[in-house]
Amino acid sequence: MDKRRPRVPASPEQRRSQLRAVEDPTDPAQERPAQRRASQDRPARDRPAQEPEARDAQARESEPREAQARGSEPREVEDSDGAAGRRWKAERTSSRQNRVQRFWSFLEIGNPYTTFWLVLGSTLALSVIGLTFVLSSTSVDPTGGAFTTVSRQATWAAIGLAGMFVMMILPTRWLRAIGWFLMLLSAVLLALVAFTPLGYTGGGSTNWLRIGPVQGQPSEVAKLGLVMWGAAVLAKKGRLLSQFVHWVTPFVAPGALSVLVLVLAGGDLGTSLIIILIVGTLLFAAGVAMRYFVIAASLAAVMVALLMLVTPYRMMRVWAWLGVNCDHPTDPCHQMQQGYYALASGGFWGVGLGQSRQKWDYIPEVHNDFIFTIIGEELGLLGTFTVLGLFAVLAVGMFRVAYNTEDQFTRLVCLGVIAWINGQAFINIGMVTGLLPVVGVPLPFISYGGSALTVTLIAVGVVLNFARRQRQQGPSRRGRNAPSKAAATAHRKPISV
Repeated sequence: MDKRRPRVPASPEQRRSQLRAVEDPTDPAQERPAQRRASQDRPARDRPAQEPEARDAQARESEPREAQARGSEPREVEDSDGAAGRRWKAERTSSRQNRVQRFWSFLEIGNPYTTFWLVLGSTLALSVIGLTFVLSSTSVDPTGGAFTTVSRQATWAAIGLAGMFVMMILPTRWLRAIGWFLMLLSAVLLALVAFTPLGYTGGGSTNWLRIGPVQGQPSEVAKLGLVMWGAAVLAKKGRLLSQFVHWVTPFVAPGALSVLVLVLAGGDLGTSLIIILIVGTLLFAAGVAMRYFVIAASLAAVMVALLMLVTPYRMMRVWAWLGVNCDHPTDPCHQMQQGYYALASGGFWGVGLGQSRQKWDYIPEVHNDFIFTIIGEELGLLGTFTVLGLFAVLAVGMFRVAYNTEDQFTRLVCLGVIAWINGQAFINIGMVTGLLPVVGVPLPFISYGGSALTVTLIAVGVVLNFARRQRQQGPSRRGRNAPSKAAATAHRKPISV
């Protein structure tokens, strides 16, 4: 049996409505595709007029597009006025500031274990380079004293390394007393050089002390004594340095001034410049007002000019540096010119270790003040950059030790040693490359000279003492992401002097 519901036929009214819905040509919903294409292809004037409601709807739809177009016009105008360039400059400035900040963070903050080895490793590397080139520059000695010279230098280096190790393991509290002892000892030795027959003259100045077979420069001991004693005095003064009397006495006068007078009495202008640099660095690090530095720098410049004017051979060196009196019978430009030839012939890679030609009696005192020219000739520009890089690494290591401490004595000693070693290296390298006149300053760790090498190694031992203590205390107190010292102390009131 069929259970489906029977279909009910539509009524006549329903059929008529269905026929109208299918066949009504005025219904827009029934518009065919061909008719729509034809209506789109007709010109606007032939199209039927739109109803008011349709026009209002189209206007409402077009308003956001017009507003957006109007909003884009100011941006184009703004970009045309240089806003994009200003934004690019601001981004470049911000990026540059970030790079500078990261660079200073690298210099200031570091792992104490790394800092210790930066100082020790660069010192040992420079000492080895010095022994190598002392042997190379004296290997053409016609008397056969090449190995004698380097053996003597190696002996002093061994004594200096032993002193460096002793200073490294001493209790830190003993270093202040050692500074007082070295200051008194250097004053006595300098007086013996200046006022007794024990003083030995060489190179136009009397700055050697000869007692039997032993000969040395007391001025090197005076540099270390002045750094350690001056740091102890200025650290003890503390906030009293805001007063003129307290930073002048006893550090500047009678301390540093007496050492300077004794050195100048022997005619050693180069060492005098290093002493002035050490004193200025210690006073600046201690917080003395800048106006006093302007006055002191003016007085120092006048004093140096007067010393050159009253000493004929010093003035001749200045004229030779300017290239004025190269035709003088004494040929004052010979040493500088031969040094230029050595540096120029080395090129980038050098002529080879031990293959220098200028050391064959072309450059006077080649193993002393002008040993850097032999490095440039034999190892080329690459070798000279290596030496400069080692001095930079040594300075960075010492600066980290000074930055990551709360002890004012430690900070002053480290900065004083930086000024001494790197300032002396700058003067020597500037002298042999023609940036400065010849003043007779040796290159630390590298130039021949037993007392200079020994005392410099001992000074590094003092800094290693501080670095060793920081390594035992653990990581830096500031941390890797800590703000710089300038930002940390920006809230403090400056000391008015």
